Amino acid sequence: MTISMQDPEEMTLEQMKALVESNRAVRFSIEGREALYSLLVRVLKKQRYTKLSREQRGIVRGFLAKVTGRSRAQITRLIGQWIEGRTIQAKPPARRQFPTRYTAEDAALLARLDAAHEELSGPAVKRILRREHEVFGHLEYQRLAGISVSHLYNLRRSKAYRKVRVRVEPTRASQVRIGERRKPEPLGKPGYFRIDTVHQGHQDGRPGLFHINAVDTVTQWQVVGCVETISERHLLPVLEAMLHQVPFLILGLHSDNGSEFINHQVAGLLEKLKIEFTKSRAYRSTDNALVEGKNGAVIRKHIGHGPIGAEHAEASQKFFTAYLNPYLNYHRPCGFATIRTGPRGRRKRTYPANDYRTPFEKLASLPNWESYLKPGLTAELLDRDSQKLSDTEAAQKMQKAKIALLTHCRGLK
Repeated sequence: MTISMQDPEEMTLEQMKALVESNRAVRFSIEGREALYSLLVRVLKKQRYTKLSREQRGIVRGFLAKVTGRSRAQITRLIGQWIEGRTIQAKPPARRQFPTRYTAEDAALLARLDAAHEELSGPAVKRILRREHEVFGHLEYQRLAGISVSHLYNLRRSKAYRKVRVRVEPTRASQVRIGERRKPEPLGKPGYFRIDTVHQGHQDGRPGLFHINAVDTVTQWQVVGCVETISERHLLPVLEAMLHQVPFLILGLHSDNGSEFINHQVAGLLEKLKIEFTKSRAYRSTDNALVEGKNGAVIRKHIGHGPIGAEHAEASQKFFTAYLNPYLNYHRPCGFATIRTGPRGRRKRTYPANDYRTPFEKLASLPNWESYLKPGLTAELLDRDSQKLSDTEAAQKMQKAKIALLTHCRGLK
């Protein structure tokens, strides 16, 4: 509710006092500095404020504080200004102005000197400036000869300097203290996963969906997920759902240095699940090579390179969970390398023909493998899942669901 007061300066002191006392729960306000000052001047003049007694002045101050919504302290300050000059005006901000010692010509001179010497350090440039003035007698360097090193860097950041010379600094690597920068060492135990993202192109100028690919180092157990974007809002729920699909305990997760995984949200999730978090080392492209190979051999082979819109992420996630992941882990054999070290210390990988097994077969071949399973899971349950369909039947079922998915996603009939 808005209350408009007509000519408040015409009110008597008794009316002002009654208004203040009878409307203690009602708040008034006045918008704008000019309207506030005009009201104060009119009331003070009409009431002849300087002729009033102390008690009467208190009534006027209380009335003005009430109808303007300002504090009594502020009203008292404005009344004091009116008493001095019979007017109330906004005072300009009293900012302290410091004298400028170095001119735009000095900044331009410094820029030309830096260009000639290829941007030396501050102390070295300071020494050159002093020598230009004292040794070689160049008077234009007189002011710069006494500049401090810290102010020299300030001058380099000034507009006058940047008009003459643009400084280009190389990108500096930022140290992110999330994840340990090393290659994980599973020591023959399952549960150490490599993880990576695969972008499914752009559609109609908009980014497509992202696949999340995770592969166990020892068994090559693979879990694929799908998200609309790689932001925390979409990534975290899918990542947690992917980790729950793995039947054995997850001990470690290794990723490259992308921000989709190297962030506090993912680190917090892994810390809550007691999972070791490592990231790839610089110039070691093989640290995440296992999952990157699976990106091409599995995801690109089955899904292709064509664009798929982000709105199909949920349907793709259901396909991966119900069809592709069971096929990959129970029915698709993988090659497991045998590493031999030569006489010169060179390591050679070979893939024996008799060592192609499904990830589940590889898991079941490990010594005491049942001890790695999550609580509530048994070898009988996993063996039953692997025997529901033959390898070809599972592949045909997956292919049928994949064709239906891609037909829907790409708008084909």
